Amino acid sequence: MSRRGNFATILSIATVAVALSVSARTAVAGDNNPTADQILKALAPKPLTRGLSAGPQVDPAKVAAESAFVKKIRNRATRSLSSDEREEIATMAQDKPNIDLEINFDYDSADINARSMPSVQALGKALTNPDLKGSTFVVAGYTDAAGSEAYNQELSERRADSIKHYLVDKFGIASGDLVTVGYGKTRLKDPDRPMAEANRRVKVVNMETKQTAPQ
Repeated sequence: MSRRGNFATILSIATVAVALSVSARTAVAGDNNPTADQILKALAPKPLTRGLSAGPQVDPAKVAAESAFVKKIRNRATRSLSSDEREEIATMAQDKPNIDLEINFDYDSADINARSMPSVQALGKALTNPDLKGSTFVVAGYTDAAGSEAYNQELSERRADSIKHYLVDKFGIASGDLVTVGYGKTRLKDPDRPMAEANRRVKVVNMETKQTAPQ
């Protein structure tokens, strides 16, 4: 093969390598910063049926109890929630539409890091969508395992509050529609790597349940 042919082959390989590298970085960025549409789909309530044999069934007593509890925690200060109330929120959230967002904060601070702002803004756009109007959302803060339990509990609460204040101030979301709660380092997403960034996250949960009438 001529030198010109060798050079063309090397150039082609280099071009493909650069393209793959760019594609990989784009995929990672997309995962770390979900779009408003992706958040909207994740938080859309799943309708339950009542009195039908097919599909998830509604337990009226459970729905009533959950509704009463959600009403109870609305407009509450983050630090006013008891440990029992935090646990009840976590239990309810297991069956509700939710999304984990990788929201980074400045070191030892509740200030939102600039690289996480696209995720917070996408969240704000999603929560203003008419499809989510009238829902109550839990904004739960989590930390990694560094530091004491008491310190991380307080830090996770401040970080959840920081997200709430941004959404209220910048997107006009009603304060009562956002319930903030902190879990510190008690619920690590990646317990095998307690210091991993994946543990420093914010989870948003739609606490509403839509019901459909019998057909």
